Formats: sequence, structure tokens, C-alpha cells
Amino acid sequence: MPENGGTESAGRGLHSLNPFTRHEEFSRESLLMYKITTTITWLILVITSFFYTFSAPHDGKYPRRTIWGQNHVHNSPFAMNPIIVSIYWIILFVLQFIYTLHLYSSNSVYVSAAANVGSHFIANNLLLFGFIHLWVRSYFWLAELLLIINFFNLSFAYFRHSTTPRIIHIGVVSGPLAWNFVALYWCGAVMVHAHNLPARIVANIFIWAILAYGMFFLVAYKDYTMGFNLSILAAAIGVSQFLVRVIAFQWIFAFVIMGVLFVLSLAVGVPGLLGRDPFERGQIVSEDRERAPLLADE
Repeated sequence: MPENGGTESAGRGLHSLNPFTRHEEFSRESLLMYKITTTITWLILVITSFFYTFSAPHDGKYPRRTIWGQNHVHNSPFAMNPIIVSIYWIILFVLQFIYTLHLYSSNSVYVSAAANVGSHFIANNLLLFGFIHLWVRSYFWLAELLLIINFFNLSFAYFRHSTTPRIIHIGVVSGPLAWNFVALYWCGAVMVHAHNLPARIVANIFIWAILAYGMFFLVAYKDYTMGFNLSILAAAIGVSQFLVRVIAFQWIFAFVIMGVLFVLSLAVGVPGLLGRDPFERGQIVSEDRERAPLLADE
């Protein structure tokens, strides 16, 4: 008995030390640490993003360009429109700032929800900070590696904390995850120099993964925020590809994906916002999961 008790205590101790596990309550010291680290890493990412949007680095062996300079020069089948994606990220940064304010809320539910995704948010900020530095310096293979790591980080955040309040969910989970998924193709296409005809044919196939990915969240989680996020990013690809190659399939496919995701997201989201749901629940989502406060409004 003492040995089992000791093992259980050790397990609880390790669980409490793991920053990525869900906790019902947080100590004052833990909350203070989250307040400091989330704010600092968010500021680092915002400053880095804005700086390299307008300035190229002055160090490094390989060609050095701004974030969108790389996008323009390489012009891959997944190149995105800078204006659309920049607006997307500005909105995300604003939502993330609002998220950090939830750590100071008097509502314990929002404080707990914000703190539970805090470690994933901090990891996301640091990984994207590293990605930007590698991307602008043309270290595309390493940049892709950081995107892969962040994809797993954000995916774990989504599946563990998908019932967080909507304003936290969009800014910290679904918004960054949708972008990270598309960025895997964006950076990957540049990484393998996807400019010839066979590469563009492969890209014509791979772009449908965006639709499949969005459909998964719409069906399994009824998460229309992922649908809207991915439709915006598909539009960014479509506009960019259209301006470069009018006679091509990539921009047509991108706009089809955008339209389908947008319409389906409206079909899923509007009835829920109005308190009505005319669609039958999918078997993927359990009864208990359906009663959970998925993406609850404030």
C-alpha cells in the first residue's frame, strides 16, 4: 500500500509539473508566470513579424529577403496574397492580445481556460519566431521542421482544449492552427523548388487537403471557425495564383475550396448562433461531447 501510494503521489506530482496538461486550478505563482511569459513571447512574435515584413535581415549566408519577398521571389503553387494574410494575422494578434487579458479576468472560468492553453500559446510564439528568422534567411528545411513541430503543438492544444471560449479558441488555437497547416504547404513548396509542371500537378492535388482538413473539423467538431479560417487562407492562395497565372487550375481549385468551406461554415455556424440546429449530430461526436460548451460565447 505505501508503495502504491507513493507511486500515485509521484504520478500526481509529475502531472502537476507538466505545463501541457489540463488543470482545474492554478496557483498565484503559475498565473503570474503565464502572464509574464505569454505577454513577452507575444510581443517578440509581433515585433519580429512586423520588422521582417518590411525589412530583410543583414546576416546569413543564403539570400535574405522580407517575409513577403520570399513569397514573391519563389512564387510557388502555394504562394499567398500578402494583403489577405497580413490582415488575417493582424486580427489574430488583436485576438491574442485580448486572450492575454483573460489571464487578469475576475472570472475563474476564463482564467482557467486561458491558463490551460498558455503553454501551447507560448510554444507557438517561440516556434513561429524561429520560423520567421529561418524563412527570411532561406533556411527552408529547418523552417519546415519548426512548422511540423508547431503543427503537433497546436493540434494537441486543439484536441485537449476545444471547448475554450470562442474568443480564446480563435486567437490561440484555431486561427494559428489553420495558418500553420497551410504554411506547411507554403514553405514545403518553396523547400522543394516546386516550379516545374509535375510539381504544379502535384500541388493541384495537394491543395484539396485544405478542404478535407476543414471538413474534418466541421463534421467532427462543428467548428465553423476552422472552416472560415481555412476559407480565408484558400482565398489568399487563389488571389496570388490568379495574379500570376490566369490560365491554371491552382487558383480555380483554391476559390472552389474557399467557397465550399465558407458556405458549409455558415451552415454550421449560423444555426448555432441563433440557437437552432437543423442538422443531425454526427456519430463522430459523442453525446457527452455534444453537451459540452463547445466554443462557448462570452
